[in-house]
Amino acid sequence: MDRIANFIDALEEQVMASLLGIMTLITFANVVSRYVFNSNILWALEVTVFLFAWMVILGSSYALKKSAHLGVDVIINLVSETKRRIIGLIAGLAVFSFSFLMFKGAWDFWANFGELPATTGRWFPTGFEDKFRGKGWYETTSTPIPEFLRFLEDWFNEGEQYEKMPRLVPYLVLPIGMGLLLLRSIQALWRLWTGKVDRIIASHEAEEAIEKIATGE
Repeated sequence: MDRIANFIDALEEQVMASLLGIMTLITFANVVSRYVFNSNILWALEVTVFLFAWMVILGSSYALKKSAHLGVDVIINLVSETKRRIIGLIAGLAVFSFSFLMFKGAWDFWANFGELPATTGRWFPTGFEDKFRGKGWYETTSTPIPEFLRFLEDWFNEGEQYEKMPRLVPYLVLPIGMGLLLLRSIQALWRLWTGKVDRIIASHEAEEAIEKIATGE
């Protein structure tokens, strides 16, 4: 389990770093294209927005894993250790409930675009396919579709060619990101239950870092 957790952590770090690097390169290329060649990369802004959304959504689950989310700890620092643990468990349950609702909402939203047509298969019980049928053809505004994703035309668009990237691709980060957030909330709740931590926020990390800088440590 530790190896799997470490692998997921490393994968998230690499993906987020890659997303930031790609965003930087695309933005730089678009600036050079505009001011040097008097041209414009039409899809640059939309792709940058998608990449930023991916980085933020994936980063939210990673921050929960690392207890990097900011919070107010005035009350929990005033109470006893037992009460602090109870407050922490209540907070953990609230985070879990929020994460579960976000995951369900994210999946329901993405399913409108990612549901397989009735001719190729079903992801839902009988009777639900009519609600989601045929919405895989929704495309982005200006992002071209890479050739290696052409297989999606047979899977989601009944063989018809996409002119732009189908929305189901960039929107896929919603169920993935919220699923990871749900997983991280379960891990945080388990750490609270087993007594490994008494809170799921960053607490005084920033203050401690400033003190170390001031003292030259």
